[in-house]
Parts: sequence; structure tokens; C-alpha cells
Amino acid sequence: MRIERTVVLPGPASVVFELLDDLGRYPEWMDLVHVVTELPPTAGARRAWDVELRAQVGPLARSKRLRMVRSVHEPTRTVVFEREEVDGRRHSPWVLQSTLVPSASSQIEVTMTLSYGGNLWTGAVLERVLDDHVERGALALASLLSTGPPDTETA
Repeated sequence: MRIERTVVLPGPASVVFELLDDLGRYPEWMDLVHVVTELPPTAGARRAWDVELRAQVGPLARSKRLRMVRSVHEPTRTVVFEREEVDGRRHSPWVLQSTLVPSASSQIEVTMTLSYGGNLWTGAVLERVLDDHVERGALALASLLSTGPPDTETA
């Protein structure tokens, strides 16, 4: 299964990339990503996260826990997170890729791609639910960027 969404966001690319580059920030704008905990880096010094994905289908909920690493890191252009478990067993692949391309008027075109190679989250209904989560996440990210960081008062 592969879901892809493209959204045009207000720049600059460095600010957009900062939100996409750290899985710990995803729960701020992607409701599919329920809980994220950063883990110690892997032997190759790659950042790693324990990620709980959660999706609701009517009265039923599906939940999946994954260990994800950042496998590609090209600041302001591309970030890729891939499932990488350390339990010695074979697991279905999960890959989340975000690609940024400068657009007109200091805007950034972001293409987010979620790929899944297993069968737990397949079927027309669950595929639609995942697609809805990705679409809502793209809209929430746009909203977060357009409103900017919350104002903080200093004494």
C-alpha cells in the first residue's frame, strides 16, 4: 500500500523541514501518530523513535507499535523514516518520506508518502482510513505553519 499527498505550505523550507525532521513532533499535526518516544541512536548514530500508530474505524481501533529510524536526512529537501526493529525477527516495512521543493512566493511544496508492506492495515476500509489520516495531517501541518508558533510573554 502506498499513500501520497502533496501540499503547498508557507516557507521558509528550514521551518517546514524542522517539523518533518523529528518524529517526536508528528503528534502535533498527524493524528495517526499517537505517541512517540525518542530512543538512543543506533550504532550508525541514526536517530530512532518508538512510535505508536492508532486509527479508528467506527467502534474499532487499530494500533501498531514500531521502532522507526531516520534513514535519509537531507536538510530542507528530504527526510525518510523506516521501520527498523532490533528483535531479530522479520517485520513488514513501514516507510514515511517527506520531500520538499521550493515553490512560488516563498512557499514550499511538500510531498508526503506513506508506504506499508504488510497485511494488518490493508483492505479498502483501512486503506481509506489511513489515507484520511495522511490528508488531515497535511492540512493540520499547513494550519500549524500558517498560524506560527504560539506567542510567549516575557516578564
